[in-house]
Amino acid sequence: MEEKHVWDKVNQWAEELGLLRAILQKTELVATTKWGGEIYTLNNKNVLGIGGFKSYFGIWFMNGVFLKDEAKILINANEGVTRGLRQWRFSSAGELNESLLLKYIQEAIENEKAGISITPAKKEAMYCEFFASQLKHDEVLARAFEQFTSYKQKEFWEYMATAKQEKTKLNRFDKIKPLLLAGRGLNDKYKK
Repeated sequence: MEEKHVWDKVNQWAEELGLLRAILQKTELVATTKWGGEIYTLNNKNVLGIGGFKSYFGIWFMNGVFLKDEAKILINANEGVTRGLRQWRFSSAGELNESLLLKYIQEAIENEKAGISITPAKKEAMYCEFFASQLKHDEVLARAFEQFTSYKQKEFWEYMATAKQEKTKLNRFDKIKPLLLAGRGLNDKYKK
């Protein structure tokens, strides 16, 4: 049987993560594995995750931006990119304050029950003049492209639109043309 991967990249936080798990077991959250890590859910909605990294272990709240954070301990690990997620990092088990942790966790649960969450921003669809021209001049290719779901079409558009140089556009088109004609999506080989 395959061993489950956990977010303890350096395997030095086993005891500390065990203490976090013990605290989380006192709540109504359900433990699950997503993206190779421990995520805790409520009604199948992601509320928080835990994990260990090189210099810290921590807990992150999926919609932590809505927590009051009266103790001022939450951080945005990727300022300007991350909108909702907030982390609480620890460097030792001695930093774990169970009552304060439970207060934050309970607030996150109440927010989830109230439906308070960040909705992902819709990305505007990308467009590539070169790709549009290729589709316009090749009926077979255009018909094959139309058979894909809008999501898979968007993947192809984005792949082509992010090519800056003409040479790159040509190389990318040569790569995707057989995929299009075979009815295979750009990223199908990575999906099960």
